[in-house]
Formats: sequence, structure tokens, C-alpha cells
Amino acid sequence: MKSKKLIGVYTGLLIIAVATMIMLWRLKTMSKAEVLPRDYPEIKKEGVLRLVTEYNQSGYYVAGDTIEGFQYELSQAIARLSGLEVQTLLEMSLAESFNMLEENKCDVVARNIPITSEIKEKYLFTEPIVLNKQVLIQRTEDANNGLKPIRNQLDLAGKTLYIPKDSPAQLRLQNLGHEIGDTIYVIEDELYSGEQLAIMVAKGDIDYAVCDQQIAALSQKQLPEIDIKTDISFTQLQSWAVRKDSPLLLDSLNSWLDQIRKNGTFDKIYKKYYK
Repeated sequence: MKSKKLIGVYTGLLIIAVATMIMLWRLKTMSKAEVLPRDYPEIKKEGVLRLVTEYNQSGYYVAGDTIEGFQYELSQAIARLSGLEVQTLLEMSLAESFNMLEENKCDVVARNIPITSEIKEKYLFTEPIVLNKQVLIQRTEDANNGLKPIRNQLDLAGKTLYIPKDSPAQLRLQNLGHEIGDTIYVIEDELYSGEQLAIMVAKGDIDYAVCDQQIAALSQKQLPEIDIKTDISFTQLQSWAVRKDSPLLLDSLNSWLDQIRKNGTFDKIYKKYYK
């Protein structure tokens, strides 16, 4: 049974790699006309809204013969409201997603992005889409030879924690190290997302990882070996981002998201992935 689960996991990783290569090829072959600066009027004229998200259950993923993902389903609800075609680009790195936004290769970074004062100086953000926080991923007592999970953040002293590259957990863990007066070793993984790091914890390849609570909760449904009950950060507001020169697009996105909330679509999508 466990081997079948791991086969499924590695199949998923292969899909991610192939999908990423395809999306990178698409970006490289974009014509000059497709990367000109634009706000909502230009988007409406073309009839296409381009967004970038990550390949996982929170963003976009292939399940059998269907496409699913929290951000993907939200974008499709927006497509139905706006009449726009929504094209989805895939990029695991948050920093590279912002580069794509700045280079006008996409119009929206559709990820659960924590809003900080520093990042607000560079981009415009939609009204908060979700509340999220960073949690510690570790093995359960039963899956870890009877070793109890860490519950006190003081016990992270001297431990090595893995995070996805560009994760907002990096700054929080630096501050936490100062708070507890000891060193927390942090390794930014350039290849793997929070979901994939959770798999590595479950398999015993690594002992600890940190990622968004929503990602962790989705992972736990498939990986009962992991424990996600220890918080690393406080709850944060998270939103989508657009360029500073796209205020009309921001207004439109906020309007569509408000309608999606009022008609009950948002709750249905949220409960499907996070409840």
C-alpha cells in the first residue's frame, strides 16, 4: 500500500517537472506584443487575463483527466464573471513569479502571498483572499519511533528546517532564532514546494519542514504520517498581486472576488480544498 502511495507521489513530481518545462517554453516563445505593459482596458481588449501560480493543490494541478487547485478554480470563477479567457502559467518560485509580473509576462500573481509593508511598496494587492500562517511539518509519534512531536518553539534550537525557496517563513525563522536566543538552521530548497517537502518528511528523508498551513493541511490528507499542529508564525492576511501600473485591474479583481464571495462560490471552493 505504501509503495503504491510513493509511486503516486513520484508520478506527481514527474508531472510537475513536465508542466514546468512546458510553461517555461511558452514564456520563451511569447511574442513581443504579448509582454507590453497593460492594465484592464488592454486585457479586456485582448480578452485574455494571464496569471501565474504554483503547481500544487493550492495553485493548479492535474487530477486524472481534470485540472484542479484552489487558485485555478477561483480564476475560473472570475473567467465566468468577467467573460475573459484566463491563461494559467506555472512557476514554483515566488521570486520568479514576481519577475514574470514585472516583465509583463503575466498580469496577476495568483498565490497566497503574505502582505508585508516591504512588499506593498513594490506591488498592489487584492483584498485579502485567505488567512494563513506558517506551521512546522514533522512526523507523528507513531511514524517517528515513539518520538513525540515538537510543541514548544524553544525546542527548535539547533534543529534543521527545510523551506521552499523564497518562502516567507525565512524571515519568521530568523526572528524566531533571535527570540529563543539560539540558532535554527534553515535550508531553502530550490527544487521542492511545501507539498514535496512534506512528502520528504513523511518518508523520513528530512525531519522538519515549514510551509503554509493550508498547504500542510492538504498534504496531511494524503500523508497521515505528518503532524502539522505546531505553529511557527501568527495568522497573516494573504492576497493576489498585480503591478503598480495596473490599478484598474486591481479594482476589477476586487469586484469579481467580492461577487464570488457574495454568491457563495468562494465558500464552496474554499471548503473543497481547506476544510
